[in-house]
Amino acid sequence: MIQNFSSYVDVTTLEGAKQTIAMGPVASQEVIKELGTNGGGFFNANSAHPFENPTPLSNMIEMLLIFAIPAAITYTYGRMARNQRQGWTIFAAMAVMFFMGISVAYYYETTGNAALRSLPVDQASGNWEGKECRFGIANSALWATVTTNTSCGAVNSMHDSFTALGGLVPLANIQLGELVFGGVGAGLYAMLIFVLLSVFIAGLMVGRTPEYLGKKIESREVKLSMLYVLIFPLIILYFSAWSAVAPYALSSLNNAGPHGLSEILYLYSSQAGNNGSAFAGINGNTLWFNVTGALTMLIGRFMMIIPPMAIAGSLVGKKAVPESLGTFPTDGTLFVVLLIGVVIIVGALTFFPALALGPIVEHFVALAGKVY
Repeated sequence: MIQNFSSYVDVTTLEGAKQTIAMGPVASQEVIKELGTNGGGFFNANSAHPFENPTPLSNMIEMLLIFAIPAAITYTYGRMARNQRQGWTIFAAMAVMFFMGISVAYYYETTGNAALRSLPVDQASGNWEGKECRFGIANSALWATVTTNTSCGAVNSMHDSFTALGGLVPLANIQLGELVFGGVGAGLYAMLIFVLLSVFIAGLMVGRTPEYLGKKIESREVKLSMLYVLIFPLIILYFSAWSAVAPYALSSLNNAGPHGLSEILYLYSSQAGNNGSAFAGINGNTLWFNVTGALTMLIGRFMMIIPPMAIAGSLVGKKAVPESLGTFPTDGTLFVVLLIGVVIIVGALTFFPALALGPIVEHFVALAGKVY
């Protein structure tokens, strides 16, 4: 990384052309960008630019910075709850979902473009489109998973150039609410919403008392939790559906068919999730996308915080009750599995019809040799 206060430098290339090289306090801004899960790069190419992210070592350090505070907050939560196992339980659920995502993204990027499988094309090295050679497929897929598990949005490759199912992973990560570690604090409260839903569902299934940290989970908390779960898909799917049929929105697409729908879904998902990364094959600088995008960001940033705050206020006013034989344990492997299941069923399946029309159907039509 470079770090200076120099003015831009004009150089002559080997071909004799003139080029302006941008300079500035890049290194210090880069650390702030990743540690604070902001994602806004000094250069337009973001962390794919060699002045922001020059080597595989810097690439790994930057990914660790993105995860550092969100992951550490799960430990802090265990300390604050006076039960460290609760913090490790949430950490374990997040970690398992993270490895699930990176496994899918890496697999489909290494298998290459589905549309080329029927052709005599050597794809042994995988799908390299939109990726920096100094990072390769593994570091690109890993970064894409990390930056969309959190509300960071920094990129070291072009997500729009991923394979259909490889690109499904960063899209789904955002649509889950970026609760796999998430932003600085935001991932934890998102996961706690699903913890309460898991406790309630477990109580319905096995007849255990729905309690968490000694507080009874009643209808008020469940209604507020479902309100949180519904706000996010409502704003994404509403504007995505409108944009999918409006001529003034479709004119901004670079790709037709299912990939064009994926670009629209990613645009609104990223804005609602405070992420900032993009399937950049869409022109978002139009009146329609500027206005609806601003509304999406406003609702996604402020409306989402109201239900968790209301739940916190409701629980803090309740008296703690001692655990009994009817209390469902929330600090073990069984609860980790239940929590992951609830996140996938309640969270991911909310978007499944849209994803089925976007990246999933794109994968299958690509296998038939059709591209968009």
